[in-house]
Amino acid sequence: MKRRIIHIDEGKCTGCGLCVNACQEGALALVDGKAKLMRDDYCDGLGNCLPNCPVNAISFIEREAAAFDEAAVLSAQRDKLRAQAAAHVFTGCPGSRVKAIAHTADAAEPAPAAKQQSRLSQWPVQIKLVPVNAAFFKGAKLLIAADCTAYAYAGFHEDFIRGRVTLIGCPKLDGVNYTDKLTDIISSNDIREVLIVRMEVPCCGGLELAAKNALKASGKFIPWNVVTIASDGRIVD
Repeated sequence: MKRRIIHIDEGKCTGCGLCVNACQEGALALVDGKAKLMRDDYCDGLGNCLPNCPVNAISFIEREAAAFDEAAVLSAQRDKLRAQAAAHVFTGCPGSRVKAIAHTADAAEPAPAAKQQSRLSQWPVQIKLVPVNAAFFKGAKLLIAADCTAYAYAGFHEDFIRGRVTLIGCPKLDGVNYTDKLTDIISSNDIREVLIVRMEVPCCGGLELAAKNALKASGKFIPWNVVTIASDGRIVD
């Protein structure tokens, strides 16, 4: 097909690499000291690279070229992220480790009418903000969840929030011990059961420990359970 695509004047190109860095699709590379369009189907023809060339070596032309393939670009970007992650030895907090998450091919998108609705039944949800004596705690099934769990687990609303009062927090980011606040909530209200949902990273253990300590300190016998979510969305046995 004939379409607009970039053209690089190799006579003007100084090999500075600014256009390569500016190309979000990864269509450009430096070859023998010159910028080169490596794949026509990676070039979307929008020209993000043009303003970055200090010698005006890049321009638009109309020529026969393969159509822009967004799926191929996204696949290449994921492969690049995985390769970069594998090339670095990470020694910091596991919760801060950067990684790409690859999923198997998804089923067809659900029809608009089949999209899930929110199951959240109260506000606020942050442990730090919720009033201890809020009316919605009466006879409640309590969900105590780490912030990240709702992003990692696709069915969070249906499987965890539905039918429960939801409290969320992150002990690492909030920098507080939730034990006292949770103890007050459990002690002061008719809580029927407690479900703790956390991520598998070690820092999430602080939320689980705070909830367990609050249950003990309340002096009540309340059924409780812990569910652990992996960063790829799996429930960890």
